[in-house]
Formats: sequence, structure tokens, C-alpha cells
Amino acid sequence: MEGVAGIVRWEQVGAGQAMYEEGRKLYTQEINAVVRGAKAAGATELVVMDCHGAGEGFTFNSLVAEDLDPACEFVVQEEWTGYTEFLEQGCDAALFVGMHAMAGTADGVLNHTVHGREWQNLWFNGKPVGETGINAALCGTWGCPVLLITGDEAVCREGTDLLGAGLTTVSVKQGLGMRTARMLPPPRARELIEDGAKKALADLNAVKPYDPGKPCEVKVEYMTTEPPRKLRFQPGVEIVDDRTIVSRADDWWTAWKQFFFAGR
Repeated sequence: MEGVAGIVRWEQVGAGQAMYEEGRKLYTQEINAVVRGAKAAGATELVVMDCHGAGEGFTFNSLVAEDLDPACEFVVQEEWTGYTEFLEQGCDAALFVGMHAMAGTADGVLNHTVHGREWQNLWFNGKPVGETGINAALCGTWGCPVLLITGDEAVCREGTDLLGAGLTTVSVKQGLGMRTARMLPPPRARELIEDGAKKALADLNAVKPYDPGKPCEVKVEYMTTEPPRKLRFQPGVEIVDDRTIVSRADDWWTAWKQFFFAGR
């Protein structure tokens, strides 16, 4: 949600905040732009998954249902990365909308990784990643490639670095700081996003499904000492120091599950 055109303040992405309803509407309309573009490219089944933790009852439920394009279906999930049924059934492609850069990216608007008050840094087999990497690895577990990323210039750069030059990106704003950006007006941004979705789906083989590698080591540096303490008896998880853990397994999905859901 943080990567949507017109969004540049935490108050626009948090449930109960004065500007949240505006943010929800902007978010929903960018999703609709992708749906239109995908439909124009020939997609016959479109499933929208909200991955934004807005808080309260709006966590993974920020879309304005009444305003969604009727050509899609949408999922409200209970736990992020916890609903995988549609991936297991088989998806041709994933299109990431409204993405933000990983924590510590100077020109990343509202940059953070997962829980911005808990996570400092994240690595997959030594590669620094953010939420783009997490979502891409989740999709890649079931052979689904990520073909499109929209958001600010920083996350588009991050996505291309991770997934390669075949990735289609649409930048809707240039970050000038954490809460400062030069942005396209939302109607213009939606035009570009619609075109981007159509372009991305023209070649389903432009990007390979993302696999961080086998075996896989997921390393997390937290901001405080509390999260690692919750994992000190978790099989497969090593406490590296007071704020850092490593989860190791034969593949990314196993390494992710054995610490992420246990520490919730």
C-alpha cells in the first residue's frame, strides 16, 4: 500500500488514522488498473491478495470491496504468507502493486521490512531482501514468476536487482526521503500501471520464478531483543546474538515457516 501514487504518510496506511480512507481508495484504484491491464492481456482468472497490515480489522483487508473491478476475485487472509491455496493450484504470473522498499533505503518512501518496529534487516542466503523478496520467494515456491512491480523508484530498482532485467516495473513516485516524494497524479499513475500489466503478461517467461537457493538460510536482525527470545527453543532456528536469528532448512519455504509463524 505504501507504494501507491498519492500515498506518502503513515496516516494514509494505518487503520483508524484520519487519512486512511483516502489511502484505501487510492490503493483500490491501482489494483483495478492492474486488473484492467491483465484482462486486456488475455487473463481469464484474476485473484487479488491484499498483503498490507493496516491494523485492527483492516489487516489484509484494506481494499474497498464495493469499488473493486468485478473482473477479479479477492482474498482476505488471516496471516501474511499463510494462504497459499491459489499458488498450490497453479498461477501463471504474479503482479505486485503498491510495493515499498526494504528498511534502510534512503530514497524509499515509508521504507521498512515486515514489521517496521521489529525488523531491521533480512537476508536470504546472504542476499539482503525486503518484502518484494519475501513475496517473490513465496510465489516461486510453487513455480509462479513475478512479472510486474509497481511503487516508487527505489522498490522498482530493488525488484530489478533481485529478479532481473526481464521484470516490468512502473514507478509512480520518486522518493526524496521517508515521508517526502515527487509523485505522478493518481489518474496518470493508473494509466501507466494498466499499460505495465498488459506489457508484463505479454511474455510469461520474461522472469524466472524466484528461488533464494537450496539449502536456504534466512537471517533476521531485529531492532530489539524480544523476538529472538521467543524463538530460542524453536527447532531449526539459531540465535546468533541478542537481536539476530538464523533459520536453516533444505528450502526457503521450510526455513521461513519454522521461524515466522512460531514467533507470531
